[in-house]
Amino acid sequence: MSTDPYRSLLKHLAACHDSADIEVLFSALLTDKEQREIANRIRIFDLLEHNITQREISEKLGVGIATVSRGAKVMQSHDVSDLLATHRQDS
Repeated sequence: MSTDPYRSLLKHLAACHDSADIEVLFSALLTDKEQREIANRIRIFDLLEHNITQREISEKLGVGIATVSRGAKVMQSHDVSDLLATHRQDS
């Protein structure tokens, strides 16, 4: 039987008991650049929620305008409010 690796990852993440376990896993799975890109996606969501323009976000984070536009598009179709609440708690 073939197992979907992405579903296996989600199941593993759901079973993690603390952020240290997830950090170890992400360090094994993602390059430093990929980890920064994920963090920037969260920053983009946060700045968009604060009505910062896409151009200003692009300049502030040093990412392309297309990256910011993708983040804005994601926010139109996905509820990221819980993620942002956690991000703001940690800030």
